[in-house]
Amino acid sequence: MSRPAVPGPQFSVRDVVAEPYSAAPQLTARLRIEDAEPVHAIVLRCQVRVEPQRRPYDRAEQEGLRGLFGERERWSDTLRPFLWMQCHTTVQGFTGATEVDLALPCTYDFDVVGSRYLHALGADGTIPVSLLFSGTVFAKGAGGLTVRQVPWDREARYELPVAVWRQLIAFHFPNSGWIRLDHDMLARLADFRERRGLISWDDTVRTLLDSTGGAASAVAAGELDEVAR
Repeated sequence: MSRPAVPGPQFSVRDVVAEPYSAAPQLTARLRIEDAEPVHAIVLRCQVRVEPQRRPYDRAEQEGLRGLFGERERWSDTLRPFLWMQCHTTVQGFTGATEVDLALPCTYDFDVVGSRYLHALGADGTIPVSLLFSGTVFAKGAGGLTVRQVPWDREARYELPVAVWRQLIAFHFPNSGWIRLDHDMLARLADFRERRGLISWDDTVRTLLDSTGGAASAVAAGELDEVAR
């Protein structure tokens, strides 16, 4: 009789916390791993996906997400899971079960879909994420070291509180954020700031935004066009 297939490691997420002292924004996921056979080591890879269809959205969130998913009536077609990040770690040997920390490096770059999505969410909600695992399991058997792959269907769902994400951003970008601009646009903004005698980038952008209102002067409107060209 053939030996039954080994089910392989099972994964669950115990907690996710914001790291206050990391060099770059990082969440840390506490994973629990269980396996029916003794494990010598695991080289573990993980894809973290956001599943936006798993939660409701209030009116303010719907407005904030319009740029990503379109108008609300289109969400049945556009609200789809998307990749947030990829990460990896090495798990030391264990028998039965173990818990390990998995670093989740984050970005606040608004060119990244995940950052735009998270920024639009209210503080009281959660972020529905799914961690998809792959990698290589090394085990010691009667015949020596054996190698097997983490089964393709291994995943763990988790409801990450938005408050944890906001805490992370507050650690690294207190009361601020950032966007990338090409060199030409940055040079035009710098020139506009100098000519207007503005003391900060906040004042520069605020002046440009105010210039688009109906009460803006022709001079301000002309400067706005000059920067935008």
